[in-house]
Amino acid sequence: MITLEPPRSLADEADPWQKQGLSASGLARFLNRARAAVGIKGEVHVLLADDATLKRLNKTFRGKNKATDVLSFPAGDAGNGNGSGVAGDLAISLETAARQAARFGHSLRDEVRVLLLHGVLHLAGFDHEADAGEMAAREAELRRELRVETSLIARVSGPVAKGTKKQKRNTEILPLRQAQGQNDGHRKRVRA
Repeated sequence: MITLEPPRSLADEADPWQKQGLSASGLARFLNRARAAVGIKGEVHVLLADDATLKRLNKTFRGKNKATDVLSFPAGDAGNGNGSGVAGDLAISLETAARQAARFGHSLRDEVRVLLLHGVLHLAGFDHEADAGEMAAREAELRRELRVETSLIARVSGPVAKGTKKQKRNTEILPLRQAQGQNDGHRKRVRA
């Protein structure tokens, strides 16, 4: 399931994300392809929201009072009987994604795909902060297979132009699955 939660300033528009080239059904198709490629059998629920929502989740579950691009909430071992049939949840800030898309010169749709792929890998148990490059290698393989323009890990840890600072990684893994259930009446749900 993909939930699009527009910022309150856009909540009255019929489909505020269409202007940005986002389609919940298109993202759901990509998510299903990414899940299959990674080997995740359980459902993945995705909340696409604003910086304020991601900041609130980040503060609640990680104690960090700042927005972030993507949060991962693994649900446990869905394949071995956690009983829910859910692999986990992802929360993505569309505002942060839009800034990153502009910075890296691609569309918001492509940036959301980068974040979805990265988050799905975290749900599958990969952790770029603790492995020896395994997640980066797998993300690069899947990026080619799924035709995703850029890798989140590669662009953050890759070469830095002279005179610039390396951007700190802003993706977080959360062991809790609680991004669901907060509905303010502005969400659009699509079955993935």
